[in-house]
This record gives sequence, C-alpha cells and structure tokens, in this order.
Amino acid sequence: MIVLALILLLVFMALAIPVAVSLGVLGLVLEHFYSPLPLVRAMGEVTWSASTEFLLVSVPLFILLGEILLRSGFAERMYGALVHWVSWLPGGLMHSNIAACAMFAATSGSSVATAATVGTVALPESRRFGYNERLFLGTLAAGGTLGILIPPSINMIVYAVLTNSSVPQLYLAGIVPGIVLVLIFMATITAICLVRPAWGGAAVRTNWRQRIIGLIHLVPPLGIFMLVVGSIYAGVATPTEAASLGVLGALGLAALAGRLSFAMLREAFEGTMRSTAMLMLIVMAAYFLNFVISVIGLTTQLTDFIQGLGLPRPTMLLAVVAFYVVLGCFMETLSMMITTIPIIAPVMFALGFDPVWFGILIILLIETALVTPPVGINLFVVQNLRRRGSLNDVIIGTAPFVVALFVMIFLISVVPDIALWLPRQFQ
Repeated sequence: MIVLALILLLVFMALAIPVAVSLGVLGLVLEHFYSPLPLVRAMGEVTWSASTEFLLVSVPLFILLGEILLRSGFAERMYGALVHWVSWLPGGLMHSNIAACAMFAATSGSSVATAATVGTVALPESRRFGYNERLFLGTLAAGGTLGILIPPSINMIVYAVLTNSSVPQLYLAGIVPGIVLVLIFMATITAICLVRPAWGGAAVRTNWRQRIIGLIHLVPPLGIFMLVVGSIYAGVATPTEAASLGVLGALGLAALAGRLSFAMLREAFEGTMRSTAMLMLIVMAAYFLNFVISVIGLTTQLTDFIQGLGLPRPTMLLAVVAFYVVLGCFMETLSMMITTIPIIAPVMFALGFDPVWFGILIILLIETALVTPPVGINLFVVQNLRRRGSLNDVIIGTAPFVVALFVMIFLISVVPDIALWLPRQFQ
C-alpha cells in the first residue's frame, strides 16, 4: 500500500500533472484497490467540510489584504522609506529587499505575494545601481519566504487546522524566529559583500531628513499588522475576523491615499480569486486523500512503522528534517504540508515535541522548500518578474540563503526557546 502510493505520487509529479489532480487521483486509486467501502461517495461531504472550515475562511481574506496593499502603492512607498534606513550597510539595497519583505510579510501572510510585491518594486533598482544580479535575485526569493513565518501566516493557519493547534500561539512563536532569520539573512549579505565589495552596487545617497520623512510610509503596514495581530491577542477577534479587519483597514488606507477605485478593486478581487481557487482546490483534494488513507489504514501503518524503528528523539528529528528537505525539492509546499503533517505530527507529539515549536520548525522547512530547485515556487516567481535570462541565476543567488535557513533550523532545534519564549509570556 505504501509503495504503491509513493510510486503513483512520483509518477504524477514526473508527468507534471497539476498537484490538486495528482492528490485527488491518488485518493481514488487507493480507494479502488484497498477500501471495502465506496469512499468516493463521501467526496462531496469531505470537500465541503474542507472548504467551509472556519479558520480557512481567513485565507482568501489575507490574500485580498495583500492584493489591496500591493495595488494601492503602499509597497513601493514602504520600500523607498526602508532604502534610506538600511542601504548604508554593505550590500545596500539588498538589505532593503530583506527588510521590505519582512514588513510586507507582516500584512500579507503569503510568501509568493511577498516575493512578487517586493520584487516588482526592487528589480529595476538592481540594474540602476549595478548590483550583482544573481545575489540581488537571491535576496528577493529568500526574503519572500518570510511571508509564511512572520505573522499573519496562511501556512500557520493550515498547520493549526491539521493539528488542532492554537493560531495565536503559533503567531506569537513566529515573531522572534522571524526577526532572527531577518538578521541572519542580512548578516549573510554583509559577509558576502565584505568579501566581494563590487557585488554591493553603488551607494545610495541619503540624509537624516529623508529618513525621518520616510517614516510616515512605514506606518500603514505597521498599522495593519497591529490591527490584525493586536485584535487577536486583545481577544477582540478570531484569526478569521482579524483578517476581515485587516481588509477593512487596507481599504481605508487605499481610500485615504486616493487609490481606491472600481478598477483597483476589480484587479484585487481577480487576483484573490485566482490564488484562492488554486489553493483551495489543493486543500480539498488533499483532504479527500487524507480521508482515504485514514480509512484504509495507511496512516496507522506509517505511524506504527516509524514508531517501530525505535529512533531516539534527536535522530527522529534529524530524519524529519531530511525528509522535508528532500520532499520539498519535488513537491509543492502546501500540498506537502497537508499530505504529511497528519501522519508525521502525531508521531512527533508522541515523542514529546511541543506542537507549537514543531509548527515553527515545519514552517522553516517549508521556507527552505520554497527556494530549493526544481519546484521552489519563489524561484519561479522572481524569475517571472525578471523576464529574461536563466532560472539558474536565481538558484545560484539563493544558495547562500538556503545555507542561512539551515543555520536557523539548527538554532531552533538546539534552542527551542527561540520560538517558545514569547508564547509562554502570554499563557
């Protein structure tokens, strides 16, 4: 049963069949050969329950929030303000890329939206100031991964649904690791540009007056972050309701900026519908697959097999990290989460690993998958924005940041309090 499932999944991926179709067909094949009951008759109920899950309703709202901020011009003004504050470091605007990704991540909840938004604004500056193009592209792809670590995060919501974990606790747990990862990324840029000064591009001229004036453009994203995350911790709103408040706040900011129009809203709604349709189709197919493998006993077989190995905690943790790193090279991240977490998470929890800490570790591993070939989505997003050259340039430029992500994974494994300290303060 396990062998057939793995072979079919690998064949579907090799044939470049869409992820949602692959998961759905795999569920139908396993149901046909191994289920004594016609599970296909439950497909409607399973997909309906998946699509109406209250927490998942926040997903299209967070996507819409990012779309409105992007099309209202706030991202461009935010990037321009950050340039004046961090471009004096070795590496110049590449630090602005990371800082802008971190700030936009605090509003969008999506790595793809973060990479696409900041990349749209930043790429013209690369050619203008003469940066090493590969490294510059790498900062955009890697910085975009912060979108799912710094709250609010769509992937954290999916993890919470799959493991019955607390979204507020996960959001708190992601803040400190997010800041640490930003610092590690910036240290990586600094180290490279100290060794290769020519890669750091021409200096950006600025002064304290421009820095102070630019602070006004950092207020909108910070305000949205406080509105969304603050309302959750104040007990005023659930994560789904907080996402709605964020959309209302973004609409208000767009109106104040004079950018609210029917044309802008139409574009934002269309972008949201496309992204949500793709994402929810994967979610519904994966839910059906998980239902099938649970009924036919595949989940129990895998869990018993893993536990039967008798591996100690550190070895088991290392095996899980290696598993996700390898799988992330070949599988889309959301479907990877939905198909593996229901199987692996119970085993890890039984070994005594904290569910909130394990969630942050999974997010970091998913971040790594976003920038590792051949299926790293952020690599394709940045290359699509570039519209010339080879994807290999983006892959090479991202390589130092993949190493930085492994450093972060090591740190959080050795010092779990990096993730758990803040949630403990609010218990």
